[in-house]
Amino acid sequence: MEEYRDLGVNDAAELARIKAEVSASSLYNEDLAPTGAEERTWTTYNIAALWIGMAIVITTYALAAGLIAAGMNWWQALLTISLGNVIVLIPMLLNAHAGTKYGVPFPVFVRASFGVRGANFAAIARALVACGWFGIQTWLGGLALDVLVSTAWSGWASVPYHEFITFFVFWAIQVVIIMGGVEGVKYFESWSAPLLIVGSIALLVWGFTAGGGIGNVFATSAQLQQGDTPFWVLFWPSLAANVGYWITLSLNIPDFTRYAQSQRSQVVGQSLGLPLTMTAFSFVGIAVTAATVVVFGEAIWDPVALVTRLAGGLPAVLILAMIVIVIAQISTNMAANVVSPSFDFSNLAPKYISFRTGGIITALIGVVSFPWLILESVGAYIFTWLVGYGSLLGAIGAVMIVDYWIVRRRTLHLADLYKHDGRYAYTGGWNWRAIIAVFVGVVPVVPGFLKAASTSGFTGVFENPTFLDTLYTYGLFFTFFVAGITYLILSLIPGRAPEGEPETA
Repeated sequence: MEEYRDLGVNDAAELARIKAEVSASSLYNEDLAPTGAEERTWTTYNIAALWIGMAIVITTYALAAGLIAAGMNWWQALLTISLGNVIVLIPMLLNAHAGTKYGVPFPVFVRASFGVRGANFAAIARALVACGWFGIQTWLGGLALDVLVSTAWSGWASVPYHEFITFFVFWAIQVVIIMGGVEGVKYFESWSAPLLIVGSIALLVWGFTAGGGIGNVFATSAQLQQGDTPFWVLFWPSLAANVGYWITLSLNIPDFTRYAQSQRSQVVGQSLGLPLTMTAFSFVGIAVTAATVVVFGEAIWDPVALVTRLAGGLPAVLILAMIVIVIAQISTNMAANVVSPSFDFSNLAPKYISFRTGGIITALIGVVSFPWLILESVGAYIFTWLVGYGSLLGAIGAVMIVDYWIVRRRTLHLADLYKHDGRYAYTGGWNWRAIIAVFVGVVPVVPGFLKAASTSGFTGVFENPTFLDTLYTYGLFFTFFVAGITYLILSLIPGRAPEGEPETA
């Protein structure tokens, strides 16, 4: 019996046999090996806490603010965010199933659909996005640390390049945490989740109290709208951006659910943790920003700048608030932007690159991604960064889901995922059907992406759109369905090798 049944860790002998069979393969190392019973320690709370720790972060706050700045009112922005996260939960749960059933991480799981070598195409595409996100979250965490140091020492602001110094200090702190491995991430997330919830509630209470009540705050929110782009023009690219916000995790969610105690633990934990936290914290961002208009006469979009002003002459309060913000950045970075690329880079050369080495590679690439440039404007952040990479990863995710749920009907052969001559060898280790499907889905949106990347702000993205520009506004919705349908059609072509057996050239 080569198939690893749901929570088949009860058959420890069979799992040990499979590991012994493939341990000498260049596709195997202990970090990429299927998990056993002793490693399945993540409960429903741990999974939910994982999402709470990832969702409560400055970029979530900025996402809500960006939609209102583009022209949406508060409830339209909140509805778009909520709907986007309910939608992205679907591929999240579909891909998570394989992680819990077979105990393998994303780069091993994706070998079934892309081939044992082609998996590197999908894994590195995911890893490079994570590196960019690692840089963004590290830059924001460095800014919070900069404020913290400035509070303790008034002369810090006059130090040349002080923001870049704290950026690299924050970077170094995370590198130390990376060396603790995945289990350290679980404990950090479980410990930080309650603290982040309390901090969010405290900020919301201040907003409603200082802003003159809930009704007054949301009446004032109309002043946050800086653009006049019609809602339905904004809606689709904004929805795509919100789905794209977590489309990365929908690919590599097996990296976490392989440690889940059961399918129920991961399904319930994710269903509670992801959409509810994203919607709730976005609500906090909208309400608190609207309250700043009432209190200060201007909208303060940056939570770090807001907390700095609120603390005023109370350094103890400011230090506490900055510590919470720093924890929020670290919790998101460790879970969302370190675990996956660490496994992905390890998949390139399993015998030479461990999980920890992959984490160091991630941290180094994160620095050269120049995150301060990505965050220069909400237009670049939402309509270029989020929609752009979401389009590529959406196509990859579609191929994975169609392959696992329709073509293979949730049946994988565990040992062959680690063999160069097994069922997933295809042609030279590549499944050409998967690669073609991704390109068919992605190529039509490239012209729109190039236009968005070369446009400053919002308006240019929507002015005089061509047909191809319009496809880009639908982002990953277009690439997901086109790539998925293409892969399904190609998989039904007569003569396809059964179960992914090696093909002849």
